Amino acid sequence: MKLVINLLLFALIGGLAYLLVYSIQEPIKFKAEKDKRQNAVIDKLITIRKMQEFYRDIKGGEFAPSFDSLSYTLKTGDFRNIKVVGDPDDPNFSGKITYDTTYIPAIDTIEALGINLDSLAYVPYTDGIKFEIQADTLTYQSTLVNVVQVGVPIKSFMGQYGDPKYARYDNSYKPNNLIKFGDMTKPNLAGNWER
Repeated sequence: MKLVINLLLFALIGGLAYLLVYSIQEPIKFKAEKDKRQNAVIDKLITIRKMQEFYRDIKGGEFAPSFDSLSYTLKTGDFRNIKVVGDPDDPNFSGKITYDTTYIPAIDTIEALGINLDSLAYVPYTDGIKFEIQADTLTYQSTLVNVVQVGVPIKSFMGQYGDPKYARYDNSYKPNNLIKFGDMTKPNLAGNWER
């Protein structure tokens, strides 16, 4: 009888030890996975923001409303490079100011940066989920401005950690919120991770 009790106590101690180790490891695994996945998504959003800025330079101020138009314009469009000869602010300059405009294919710059436009729309750590993209114009402080917003719900790329129960390990973790840059209510290209 004493042997049975000792074995039961040993099994109980082993089970409690396992639960203790698991309860310590789960928050550590969650934090590591959250950081890894969010950093990958943020890096992709920073690249998309740069491509939207390139698009804006080519299109004269507007943003791409879809990844198809973003990709097409960046593959076929040109950057304008204006070289000013002469200085209009120099009081000693007496010559004529000239502007020399050349055009550079945007795709050359993008390829030099190592960016793949065909995979730009896809969220890391997902099975083909695309970033949500919106672009429009609005009147802001009596001025017509172009706005853009690109983002994805956090739960989309967090896998098993997309459940709200993991917020107990991180008070700021809200898996239903978007991770995004831009704003559809005002001209702003900042990312919400940059706060």
